[in-house]
This record gives sequence, C-alpha cells and structure tokens, in this order.
Amino acid sequence: MSASKIEKYVSVFNIGLQNTFVYRWNYFLRALFGLIPLAGTVFLWRAIFKERGGELHGYDYSSMIYYYLLTLLVSNLVTPTEDEWQIAADIREGQINALLTKPMSYLAYRFSIFLSGRLVYTFVTLPPIALIFFYFRDYIVLPQDPWTYFFATISLLMAAFIQFFITYSLAMMAFWVLEISTIVFIVYSFEYFLGGQMFPIDIMPNAVQAVMKWLPFYYELFFPITIFMERLRGAEMAQGLAIQSGWLLLAWAAARAMWKRGLGHYQAVGG
Repeated sequence: MSASKIEKYVSVFNIGLQNTFVYRWNYFLRALFGLIPLAGTVFLWRAIFKERGGELHGYDYSSMIYYYLLTLLVSNLVTPTEDEWQIAADIREGQINALLTKPMSYLAYRFSIFLSGRLVYTFVTLPPIALIFFYFRDYIVLPQDPWTYFFATISLLMAAFIQFFITYSLAMMAFWVLEISTIVFIVYSFEYFLGGQMFPIDIMPNAVQAVMKWLPFYYELFFPITIFMERLRGAEMAQGLAIQSGWLLLAWAAARAMWKRGLGHYQAVGG
C-alpha cells in the first residue's frame, strides 16, 4: 500500500475518532449498565456452587467469577459497536456512491473506522470496568508466564478482526434486503450462546466441545480468555491459534466476496 493511501486511511481513522467521541457518554452508560448482568451472574453462580460445593469442570466459585470479569472486559475490547447498522445505512441510503468515486477500499475505510471506534470505546468504558475489577480483586489471578500475555494478545486481536469481518459480511446483506436486523440478531444469538458469554464452553460435554472448537464463535471471545486464564497450553493452544488464524482468513475472504457480489447487484439495479 502506498504512502498516500495510508495517509487517507489515517485521515479516516482520525475522523472516526472525532465522530465516535461525540457518543462517549452513550458508551460510558452502556458499559455501566452492562454491569447489571454481571451482578446477576455472580449471584447465580454463588447459589450454584453453594448448592453443589467443590468444583465444576475445573472451575471453583472464584475462577468462575474471574472468567465472567474477563468476559466483560474482552467483549468491550473486541465487539463492534453499531458498525453493521452504519454500513447498512451507507448502502440503503446510497452514501456509498460518494465513496465509490474515491480511490480507496470500502473494507479498509470501514476497518479504519472500526479501529477508531474501538479505541474511543475502550478509553471511555475502561473506568467502570476497572472499578468492578477492583471490587472483585480477590478473585483475580494474573498469569505468571510472560508468554501467556503475548499469545492472549495475539488471540485477542484476531478475535476482534474476526468479529469485524463477520459484522461487515452481515451488513453486506443490505444490498439484497431492506432490513438486516433479523439476520444480525440470529447470528448474534449464536455468538452469545456459542462464544462463551452465557457460560464457559469447557463445562460442556467433550463431544460438544469438540464440535464447537471448529466454529468461529469459539474464537470470538472464549478462546483468548482461556489462554489468559492458562486453561489452554502447549499443543492444544497452538492448534487453537492455527484454527483461529484460519477463521480470520476465511472471515476476511467472505467480507471481500460479499462486497464484490453485493456491489455487482447494487450497480445492476441502478444503485
């Protein structure tokens, strides 16, 4: 990529920062009220462990709470915020016409906005999350191996990019249908259930886990968390990183293919 093109996307990134920062209080309140489900989860698992005692698939009450704290943090770091609705609006309202005349990739354009949005969202939402981590500080056990931080960070970045490319591909459906909300909510329901937000995937039967490890949802949230908690090591972690890399490439290829097909349809019908 030439220096002039890089400068264009840096400009887009800066514009995205300015536009996103306008909604900083919305993001702050969203993160603040997002703590309410965490409180319910804490009470639920406290009752479960009090009733059954001992451990559940290697989790005790403390490590289970730590898992949900990390889920809260990671979901705020990597999950796109309204990107699909903005992209769909660009298509539905014809705003992409102006972008098509410019020498830039729409995927790269939206990716720059996604990065700026993640930066602002993280900056705004970290204070309430930091407070909740401080409150539950007795449950936090940081990794001792420096390599854990490295591999968890790599996995976290890939998780964010996979989520973005899936979101982008879903938004491309706006080329064919007027309202994409049903499609988006169906996919997000699978992500919530199969991605580890509802419960840790490794408490499920081994046969179910074996299937879920080959699905992209496993790598959007649960996988980087388990690396950080050092529940995955060695060959098992390496295999997971390889599969996650594969899903990242597939998600990127799908995003490009959906844009190409959608744009062809858009131009064919006189968009």
